[in-house]
Amino acid sequence: MKIGFIGLGIMGRPMAKNVMKAGYELVVCTLEQPVIEEFKALGADVAKNGAEVATKADVIITMLPNSPHVRAVCLGEGGIIETGSEKTVVIDMSSIDPTESKAIAAELAKKGIDMIDCPVSGGEPKAIDGSLSVMCGGNKETWDKYYDLLMSMAGSVVYVGPIGSGNVAKLANQMVVAANIGIVAEALTFAKKAGTDPELVYQAIRGGLAGSTVMDAKAPMMLAGNYKPGFRINLHIKDLTNALNAAHAINMPVPMTAQMMEVMQELANHGEAGNDHSDIVKYYERISGTSVVKEQ
Repeated sequence: MKIGFIGLGIMGRPMAKNVMKAGYELVVCTLEQPVIEEFKALGADVAKNGAEVATKADVIITMLPNSPHVRAVCLGEGGIIETGSEKTVVIDMSSIDPTESKAIAAELAKKGIDMIDCPVSGGEPKAIDGSLSVMCGGNKETWDKYYDLLMSMAGSVVYVGPIGSGNVAKLANQMVVAANIGIVAEALTFAKKAGTDPELVYQAIRGGLAGSTVMDAKAPMMLAGNYKPGFRINLHIKDLTNALNAAHAINMPVPMTAQMMEVMQELANHGEAGNDHSDIVKYYERISGTSVVKEQ
């Protein structure tokens, strides 16, 4: 089976390589010429746009930055819709607004093209080792048919519901992560301001109900003053923007998400948008006049 893969950035590039390692033929499309040459050397075919990809592969994976990019690749000039047919399936693995997933899928469906939304969680390290968590929405028969393909990039692939449900799950994930990092940062700064060692507070509470995967991943980074990006602030702002838009579309108040968006905007205003989202602690350090970073 030949698979189309559009979008070979930080995430898409290792994901596409894992698809090839699983034995699938690949036709790729990206704007980066060095990446094109890299995949040609690996044996992949190359296409100039979505329309050409759709002439070479019936199953097309898209891994793009945001909703407008997915819309352009699927529906714009030179898009998949121009040459796609009832044989064509689009698996969009981008993290986008679920209302856009539904709208794009509806336009593709007019030409008989099926689309499922399958955003991922895990970041670049899990994209490289093929252990991403994938959340899927759309036709369940389509999901069943391409489950093995999705598993070539993942450690977990879960069907959530109709089209758009995958991105609802992804945005829910990002809402929880943002709030979790925020309260970890707030609590550690509170401890330091109160005169208690924040690292010992972390060790004391991590094994109880307050403990979490987020705490164990981000508290040590905060304490070390390490903001090397695993997941950048600007990407989290993108996801929270989509979450707020989707929530407002259904008249759903999301005050905690809105608050974390304001915190992240403050970080961006300080030139920290490219830092890891553990950088949220710097917001609390600025407003408290203290720092949780361990003294050397």
